Amino acid sequence: MKSGPNILLTGTPGVGKSTLAQLLAERSGLEWINVGDLARDNNFFDGYDDERDCPILDEDKVLDEMEDMMEEGGTIVDYHGCDFFPERFFDIVFVLRTDNTLLFDRLASRYHIFKCSWGYQGKKLEDNVECEIMNVLRDEAKESYAEHLVHELPSNTTEDMESNLERILLWIAAWKRDNGC
Repeated sequence: MKSGPNILLTGTPGVGKSTLAQLLAERSGLEWINVGDLARDNNFFDGYDDERDCPILDEDKVLDEMEDMMEEGGTIVDYHGCDFFPERFFDIVFVLRTDNTLLFDRLASRYHIFKCSWGYQGKKLEDNVECEIMNVLRDEAKESYAEHLVHELPSNTTEDMESNLERILLWIAAWKRDNGC
C-alpha cells in the first residue's frame, strides 16, 4: 500500500509550481520532488540547448531515479513537462495556468535576478509565453493522462495560490480517507 497519493504539478515555467509544491509539502507532509533540482543534483542531462540556453533533460535517468519513490507514494512532483511520466505514477495531475501578461513579467524578472540559464529572455522567454498562450502543457497533460486525473487551476494571484493549496489539501485528505491511510 502506498504511504500517500502522488501528485503532479505541471505548467509553463513561472506559473507557481515550485511555490505551491513547497507549501503543499510543508502542510501535507508529502515529499516534494522538484524534477529540475533532481536532474541538476544528479547530472541527468543529455546535452545542452544553446538556442534556449538550458540543459536537455535525460528523461530515462530521471524516471529510473524516481521509480521507487513513486511506487512508495506520498510525493508531489513539480515539473513543467509531463508527457514522459507514466500515468501509473500519479493519482492526480494539476496544471497551473497564468495570464500571459503576468507570466511574461514573472519570467522576465527571473533573468534580472539570476542572470544565468535560470533567467528568461529572448527566445526562451518568447517560447514559454507562447507555450502558455497555445495551451501546450495543458494539452500535453490531457493527452498523457486519463481525463479524470487532469485538473486546471488558475495561478495569477496569492489568493489563487491559497485557494489551490486548500483545494489540494482537501483532495489529499479525501484520498487518504478513501485509501485507508
